[in-house]
Amino acid sequence: MAPRGCAGPPPPPLPPQAWVWPGKMLAMGALAGFWVLSLLTYGYLSWGQGLEEEEEGALRTQSGERPEPSITTISQPHLIFILADDQGFRDVGYHGSEIKTPTLDKLAAEGVKLENYYVQPICTPSRSQFITGKYQIHTGLQHSIIRPTQPNCLPLDNETLPQKLKEVGYSTHMVGKWHLGFYRKECMPTKRGFDTFFGSLLGSGDYYTHYKCDSPGMCGYDLYENDNAAWDYDNGIYSTQMYTQRVQQILASHDPRKPIFLYIAYQAVHSPLQAPGRYFEHYRSIININRRRYAAMLSCLDEAINNVTLALKTYGFYNNSIIIYSSDNGGQPTAGGSNWPLRGSKGTYWEGGIRAVGFVHSPLLKNKGTVCKELVHITDWYPTLISLAEGQIDEDIQLDGYDIWETISEGLRSPRVDILHNIDPIYTKAKNGSWAAGYGIWNTAIQSAIRVQHWKLLTGNPGYSDWVPPQSFSNLGPNRWHNERITLSTGKSVWLFNITADPYERVDLSNRYPGVVKKLLRRLSQFNKTAVPVRYPPKDPRSNPRLNGGVWGPWYKEENKKQKLRKNKTEKKQKKSKTKKKQQKAGSFTNCRLGVPRG
Repeated sequence: MAPRGCAGPPPPPLPPQAWVWPGKMLAMGALAGFWVLSLLTYGYLSWGQGLEEEEEGALRTQSGERPEPSITTISQPHLIFILADDQGFRDVGYHGSEIKTPTLDKLAAEGVKLENYYVQPICTPSRSQFITGKYQIHTGLQHSIIRPTQPNCLPLDNETLPQKLKEVGYSTHMVGKWHLGFYRKECMPTKRGFDTFFGSLLGSGDYYTHYKCDSPGMCGYDLYENDNAAWDYDNGIYSTQMYTQRVQQILASHDPRKPIFLYIAYQAVHSPLQAPGRYFEHYRSIININRRRYAAMLSCLDEAINNVTLALKTYGFYNNSIIIYSSDNGGQPTAGGSNWPLRGSKGTYWEGGIRAVGFVHSPLLKNKGTVCKELVHITDWYPTLISLAEGQIDEDIQLDGYDIWETISEGLRSPRVDILHNIDPIYTKAKNGSWAAGYGIWNTAIQSAIRVQHWKLLTGNPGYSDWVPPQSFSNLGPNRWHNERITLSTGKSVWLFNITADPYERVDLSNRYPGVVKKLLRRLSQFNKTAVPVRYPPKDPRSNPRLNGGVWGPWYKEENKKQKLRKNKTEKKQKKSKTKKKQQKAGSFTNCRLGVPRG
């Protein structure tokens, strides 16, 4: 079949018999045309999934979309995981935002909204836990993020989600932000289970030029296609739109009768705050410039997800697909995000940093249009998706995630009763924390947070603790949100909240329920016994893009290491041979002096 818009080969000439009965052929043609028209009409009327028929028809007319073709259903569903970056809890229409997100609102309303859903407070930890099903303490990534200059990446002994899906026949593709390390080639997405990769390796960068400066003199290009810099795409296309186009291309070229896993990790709405001009039109009333830019970025993202959904329908994937949407952490108020009415922000273990926007949309859901208030964590997607894909998880692999599909699809109770938000032993210690404050069970100077059923415990320094009210109609900076600012009490290093009753963390119950505090401290101690050492190496000057053709990319050369080893071995052999020759010479001279005959 010729590509759309291109001329195919000329049709073969009609046989002579075709011209014998022109009247008869005309009648047959009319009947055939009526039959095709009837089929098209029936397909149009019966195709609608989630949208009203008139709205769906209008969408298809505008986008040039064709009705979803009839595809033989396969038992394994198509898995589409969409990860937004730095989207605040309030920053979606159905959470009361002034930012318009009609696509997200509609997909969530027709699916299952996850309203007790948790991620990690920053980028790398959320991504590592999604792709391994393990807490940070079990991968060594419990401190901060992976920096561009660090010789660090997701440990290679962890079997990733795409690797498990490939075992059961899935085609695996990643589009967007990786941020799980790249210092050696084995760390790259295509070596961690993805058939193809198109996106960035770092945590942020310019949306148009795809350049990133980590520090003065440490700047480089950060856009990859598989294992090579994608210089051909250095043409100023906004990353949200560029990534969406790549997703459309992948779907257009893939056979929907074969299962596909698409991991779409958008750069938006992470800083820098950039968006195409037309998306600002609806937000001129927002005085705060950061909020206005952020709103434009989120509107563009919402439109992108609409285009992804239309592509799933157009190319025959939608009816057998599961779409999961998630943010990777809370919003950053100083960069336009809002987590109101939750406390805290990105980078903190308050609810505003770790409670995320999330939903599942799928024709395969049994209970559509519902809200799930059961406890769900980002590690749960690993076993859930492998189970849906009819894969198997080895018994000797210790996962921290649970299969929660029946919880989401059927409304059953979640198998999860607790979440270890994290234990970071090298984060800045709380000055007033101590073993005594932790009843001899735990050193409360250490930053940690845990959820057990309704209870949440925090120790150490949990991070910026304000409640930041909506900024939309104010241009005042964070220093003027004084009416909601809470100064941490001197000597405070333990907090306890009943999150079910007090989701905004207004009432600290640590003094009222010391028994509960002790119980959660013991649980923290149990988790800590299973932790692996922290992986957070110092920066490596060889990571500078100037030494790598102006590109951020793998700099650790395994070959160099092997060459050094070979060189050392060669030198050792040469030294040994020289020593033997000297010994032989010495021996021969000795023999001569003793008068031993030659031969």
